[in-house]
Amino acid sequence: MRERIPAAGAIAAAVALIVVVGGSYFGYRELSGDKCSGQVKLTVAAPPEIVDDVRATADAWVADGATANGVCVGVEVGETNPVDLAAALAAKHGVALTGVGGASGSVTIPDVWIADSSLWLHRLRAAAPGFTPTDGGSIALSPVVLAMPEPIAKSLGWPEKKPDLPGLLKEILTGNRGLRAGIVEPTRDAAGMSGLLSLGSAATQTGENAQQAQTAALRALASGKSAVRDDLTAKFPQAADQASLTAGLSLAALSEEDVIRYNAKKPPVPLAAVYLDPAPLPLDYPYAVMPGTDPDKAAAADSLHRALDGGGFRDRLAALGLRGPDGEGGAGFALPAGGPAKAGAPAAAGNGGAPDTAVVDRALATWTTVTAPARMLAVFDISGTMRGPVPSAGGATRMEVTKEAARRGLALFGDDWAVGAWVFSTNLGGGKDWREIAPIGPLASTRGQLLQAISAIEPKQNGDTGLYDTLAAAYETVQDGWQAGRVNSVLILTDGIGNDDPRAACRCPRCSTGSRSSRTRSGRSRSSSWASATR
Repeated sequence: MRERIPAAGAIAAAVALIVVVGGSYFGYRELSGDKCSGQVKLTVAAPPEIVDDVRATADAWVADGATANGVCVGVEVGETNPVDLAAALAAKHGVALTGVGGASGSVTIPDVWIADSSLWLHRLRAAAPGFTPTDGGSIALSPVVLAMPEPIAKSLGWPEKKPDLPGLLKEILTGNRGLRAGIVEPTRDAAGMSGLLSLGSAATQTGENAQQAQTAALRALASGKSAVRDDLTAKFPQAADQASLTAGLSLAALSEEDVIRYNAKKPPVPLAAVYLDPAPLPLDYPYAVMPGTDPDKAAAADSLHRALDGGGFRDRLAALGLRGPDGEGGAGFALPAGGPAKAGAPAAAGNGGAPDTAVVDRALATWTTVTAPARMLAVFDISGTMRGPVPSAGGATRMEVTKEAARRGLALFGDDWAVGAWVFSTNLGGGKDWREIAPIGPLASTRGQLLQAISAIEPKQNGDTGLYDTLAAAYETVQDGWQAGRVNSVLILTDGIGNDDPRAACRCPRCSTGSRSSRTRSGRSRSSSWASATR
């Protein structure tokens, strides 16, 4: 007969219950006496690359008798991609983040969020003033580097010489070395976002028109864009012969941890980690306690943070290819060739320090505008005044300067764009001031036709400028053919001289919303809604 355990003895004994649910761990203690006045379960969300080690450290902390304010603590650590939790938090606060999209119903907001970068916190704070997490201290660090196949990096002088980003940008834009750049979608990936910010800074140092250089660079990056990091790294060459190196990806902004993890698999062509100066914003893994967390959980979160500051966690990080928050690697850290033993502390906003959120938002908005599929109608002024010379252009006429600008601009548009062209002056047939010279169509099949049509444009002798009649008609045309998921726009290229009907804009009843127009005049461009453009 099985011996029965006395009930009193069972109650008096300390009982520890450990439950594993779907890979998530939480501890619950029922202890006798006055050791604990209650129990609390802390929920933590961490990114995939670090979640197992955060969970292991939390497990050990709970097993050792985790308490906070006299309350026993259990911890549940779950894996969540930062972009998914950012979307959920944005939705909770009634805002949207550029490129992030809607929140998934399967994502729950934790008590503590360990994102891979403070950029997510900065973006959320800027969009939602009510989002006020506490703590925010870093628990790990991974510099953002330029990842390059070693043969390509060596051809540029690495590791003895560090290639600089402005120089590499020039090489990409000229195509002299056949370098192919890539990026993980920067609106949804912190390393891609960091690389994009550094690229914007480098574009101002190319010696060219900064805006044109930046646009060209963004188009080049977009051609090698990937939705996730693993897809991007799969584009690197898998053989060291010249054909494979030429066909594969040449460089991309990735974290140091990505490079270490890639090389640990012993690929045919290892990656070099090129450390830039100034350094891009690193992945700093902030430990953020969410707003509204109750005091007991907040105290538990503070105690868990201290556990994650210990040497044991640093050594766990080293095995993952991550550094401690001070920039130094723990025992066994596999330092990439040419890498610093200690990653420098963030120096300034935009170069590893607290970012200027306006700069971040502007960079992401520019990226979205330049790389999103677009549908555009370009409308060229062919009035008589377009025959006039432009003194700063060596005597070339306004028409010649405009056509050259259009040809160069067209080269920056991807094949996923749809573009058409009109000309306008006065009395161009059928009682209209405008005439179509190329219908709106995909550049993949109509680029050559469009270039020929633009090259053939000539000003009309003594023609006036039927600007507003034309703009109203162009707006109606683009609006009638509106395509969802694209940027639908009208581009007006005019000297703005001699408008023959300044009140015509008032006749367009649908022009207060919808398509966007951009008017280029005497080498300057401004973009606005129709309502603003016609004031």
